[in-house]
Amino acid sequence: MPVIQMFLIGFIAFATITLLYFVPVGMWIQGIVSLGIGRIRIVDLIRMRLRKISPRLVTDGVINLHKAGLEHITTDMLETHYLAGGNVQNIVAALIAADKANIKLPFETATAIDLAGRDVKEAVQTSVYPKVINAPKDGYLAAVAKDGIELKARARVTVRTNIPGLVGGATDDTIIARVGEGIVSAIGSASNYSQVLENPDKISKAVLDKGLDAGTAFEILSIDIADLDVGKNIGASLQADQAEADLRVAQAKAETRRAMAVAEEQEMTAKTQEMKAKVVEAESEVPRAMAHAFREGNMGIMDYYKMENIKSDTTMRDSISDTGIDSKQDEDGD
Repeated sequence: MPVIQMFLIGFIAFATITLLYFVPVGMWIQGIVSLGIGRIRIVDLIRMRLRKISPRLVTDGVINLHKAGLEHITTDMLETHYLAGGNVQNIVAALIAADKANIKLPFETATAIDLAGRDVKEAVQTSVYPKVINAPKDGYLAAVAKDGIELKARARVTVRTNIPGLVGGATDDTIIARVGEGIVSAIGSASNYSQVLENPDKISKAVLDKGLDAGTAFEILSIDIADLDVGKNIGASLQADQAEADLRVAQAKAETRRAMAVAEEQEMTAKTQEMKAKVVEAESEVPRAMAHAFREGNMGIMDYYKMENIKSDTTMRDSISDTGIDSKQDEDGD
């Protein structure tokens, strides 16, 4: 008997715990006390357990929403969003915050934003309290005015969430990129850097007038130039680089001409040696020609001596001429 009694007691305890788990009577009573009969049914709570939905999460959400005046939202709507993988707590907090701030946020829009991967609670908070974005996030934007002077700028962009544009709208990275592009364009269109330094608000106005928030999830409220510094003289650096490049090109061309001159000199030297060889060859033919003339009787002995005298005179004159040139060079050297 004691064994059977213990078994029965254990079975009853197990059945009671199982029943209380699948039939959350406490949450049902909490719903009746908070909202009245019929708003949260015991059947709905049991169905949530069977579908592996947290009854506590849905019950607390419905109670909070109804207490905030959003009585059109039912447990079925929160269950559907939970099963779709949404964040029920964020949806509840966002809907309550939007209602208190008089921001139109339908339940369907809120769930679509949440399922799209956006933080709908943060989006509502940003609509109430605009946030500031640094452009760029780190460092400075470098731009060059028309006079070649580089300017480094950093802007602070105040944005407010555009709730209808959260689904499919671009993120704050797009805002940063567009603002950076606008600042670079505004600085680049300035005739000189001093104009930008004197009136930095012109950059803000020029960028703000471009409607950079189109197609994004934000509305740009203001663009303020937080910092503006003078950088390098890019124009002078480019001119110096161009001059250096031109110098290298000129040096290369001069080296080419020098190499061509050396080659031409070598060619002329070779031709000179060739001509000298031909002269020597021609001189070697003179004795043969003279011997042939003697044999043929075209030249006599007197003709031969006359030719030798002429050669001697020519040699003597060349010697005297060379001596005079050397003496003059010595005098000039002294």
